[in-house]
Amino acid sequence: MRFSVVEIGYDQRQVDSCLDELGVRLTRLAALAEGVAGAAGAGREWDRIRQEAGGLCGLLRRLDLDDAAVVGRNAGGIEREATEILARARIELDAAREEARQLREQAYAEAVQARRDFEAALYARRRREERADEILTGVSVEPVPADTPTAAAGTSGVPATRAAGGGPAGQPPGGRDGARVR
Repeated sequence: MRFSVVEIGYDQRQVDSCLDELGVRLTRLAALAEGVAGAAGAGREWDRIRQEAGGLCGLLRRLDLDDAAVVGRNAGGIEREATEILARARIELDAAREEARQLREQAYAEAVQARRDFEAALYARRRREERADEILTGVSVEPVPADTPTAAAGTSGVPATRAAGGGPAGQPPGGRDGARVR
């Protein structure tokens, strides 16, 4: 008998099928032995057939017991392996949870710091605005008459230097020496 080798041992279906067939053949052999014993009486042949059948039946029982023991040993190994896998998974889960906790704490700390920085910048801006208001409340503003050169230059679209000086471009107002001409 040849069985296909699989990951762990032999192909269980092939082995079971072979054992079932062997059991059927043994049952037939036992029935034949009983028939021979009844027909020929208690002879030497009958004893040999009966011993063979009994030996084969015993072999089948031992194989069943051995299979149970092998399955029991394999089950213990499988349970140990499953326990080890479960332990590793728990360790990895704990590590992942710890990493997530640290990331959450870091993100929270960064958010708190960003809020503090924003509030500090907003406070500084308000202080500058208040200071500017204080400075501007003390300043008196006098309207500029429309006939001043700067006001006229702003309304006519002519550059202030030409409107104020009235001279050619590039010369200071009032002449070359800078004195005002009247």
